[in-house]
Amino acid sequence: MKSKHILLPTDFSVNAKNAIDYATHLFEKEECIFYVLNSFEVGASGLSSTMGKAKNTRLYRAVKEESERSLKRLLKELKSENKNRLHEFKGLSIGDSLLNALGKTFIDNNGNYIFMGTKGSSAVKEVFMGSNTVSVIKNLDFCPIVAVPENYHFEIPEELVFATNFEHVYAEAELNPLIDLAKLWDCEIIILHVDMGKKLSQQQETSKNILTKRLEGIPYQFVEVKGESKISNAIQSYTAKNEKVHLIAMVNYWHSFFERLTRENVINRIAFSTEVPFLVIPLIDR
Repeated sequence: MKSKHILLPTDFSVNAKNAIDYATHLFEKEECIFYVLNSFEVGASGLSSTMGKAKNTRLYRAVKEESERSLKRLLKELKSENKNRLHEFKGLSIGDSLLNALGKTFIDNNGNYIFMGTKGSSAVKEVFMGSNTVSVIKNLDFCPIVAVPENYHFEIPEELVFATNFEHVYAEAELNPLIDLAKLWDCEIIILHVDMGKKLSQQQETSKNILTKRLEGIPYQFVEVKGESKISNAIQSYTAKNEKVHLIAMVNYWHSFFERLTRENVINRIAFSTEVPFLVIPLIDR
């Protein structure tokens, strides 16, 4: 069996630990190497010469040592809690920005997924989860990323929602991250289309037909819901009403049909406020 390579960024918060626990439960039947990664920056960032000088300072060494100590404690805790012989944990303390550390580690280790905790939205403003997770989604557009809400606890998934407007002909490789997760627990994929009052174009019909071929052998069904004032509200309203849904998935379009139509960044909004894990799948340019 070929191991899955899962990246788990952590700032040693309860929120980050929750995302780690979710990933280990989700993949409990799979052989996995989990890379628990803590990144840190000292001094001004962005200039390689400045960063190079920072590594020679006492402050850098102190921060590095604290990162390594915290990682050691966390790995000891994870290994104590997780006796699964299929799972291996590796700690990585990296002096770099989160984006650089994650991107390089993902590529160097042939990563399959990144799992990150989210803090959701506040009563005042959609905040920090926030900024880190959305920044990773926006900038690491070659990585499948799962955003795990801070209060979400693992349940055996029954249905996974794939939200689409059939605006894109999906390549097999694009759907693999979703299909692989569905196969873990024999889930049904709900292909969710938000009806905005327009008939599907010929291109959308073609995309829809090809999607059925891509999902051959996987239980799936098409579901259509009426559009609300915001697309994200319609998607989340559906998932809230259906207790069997344990994950939402979308392909990463930053200028998608949804966004062009409504001027709403659907991925941003769902990432900030989702109550179930949210898988963002990289777009493959062809």
